[in-house]
Amino acid sequence: MPHASALRSVPRRFVAPPAPWNPTVGLFFSGYLLAAITVWGWFVGQWPLYLLVALGFLALHLEGTVIHDACHQAAHPNRFCNAVMGHGAALLLGFSFPVFTRVHLMHHAHVNDPRNDPDHIVSTFGPLWLIAPRFFYHEFYFFRRRLWRRHELLEWALARGLFLTIVISAALHGFLPFIFNCWFAPALMVGVTLGLFFDYLPHRPFTERNRWRNARVYPGSLMNLLIMGQNYHLVHHLWPSIPWFEYKPAYEATRPLLDAKGSPQRLGIYESRKDLLNFLYDIFLGIRSHRRNRSRLRPIAGLLPSRRWRRHTLALLHRTAISPIR
Repeated sequence: MPHASALRSVPRRFVAPPAPWNPTVGLFFSGYLLAAITVWGWFVGQWPLYLLVALGFLALHLEGTVIHDACHQAAHPNRFCNAVMGHGAALLLGFSFPVFTRVHLMHHAHVNDPRNDPDHIVSTFGPLWLIAPRFFYHEFYFFRRRLWRRHELLEWALARGLFLTIVISAALHGFLPFIFNCWFAPALMVGVTLGLFFDYLPHRPFTERNRWRNARVYPGSLMNLLIMGQNYHLVHHLWPSIPWFEYKPAYEATRPLLDAKGSPQRLGIYESRKDLLNFLYDIFLGIRSHRRNRSRLRPIAGLLPSRRWRRHTLALLHRTAISPIR
């Protein structure tokens, strides 16, 4: 292992384009195969609902990594194939590939910036059990910031048109129960998973904006398999062109450098009583101000019927406020 003084960045082999046939391509086709099996199991096999929901969840979970790597041009070396994989994964997830790409790149450019990081809102403006619906903020952010380029607005319209066509056809032809049970329900579960492992855990406590400390690593082979490398999220932020299946070896190659930079390399939830209490707060309430002395969320306290409740709510907002460090 090279010494930190001799290592300035990740070895070049990790940032090279992936091979045409790589694990991300496998995830893409596996996700569609599982989705097809789910369709067959509902309409032909009459399989039990719990099994169909599990298959649907796994299909969408795999595609979550595909769309993420595709938006960084790391899913396939051919740009057309990369785009096909991105749009295909987005279709199953109920996302729009241009929206996901532009909003996610803004997240990379403004990590933990309360004004400009779209994922900061997703992570800090409500309880973790409601993190999935907050992903709709991405679409609002996309249009508010006018992020589209070239034909991306047309791509968004076509994707949303196809989504609505599927749902309307389901309503007209009597298979809406399949859509809700085997697509929307697993999508909601995957939304919680993505929000937790792509947004919340890697960036908490949401105060650092230094590129070496604005995300974290919590090493582990099992987690690396279950969430496809997102426990090495800092590696991704430092070198976004690295595909997910190279995160772990890239981390192992650069660990001395990360040690020297003071990069967080633990989960950071159980290290102190304060960390644990903050995590529990985020599970059940999770609304965080960015001003420690005068919260912009005062209107929330104003809705409460008792002056005492309002005072305690304001005190809680002030104690749980986060002020990002530049």
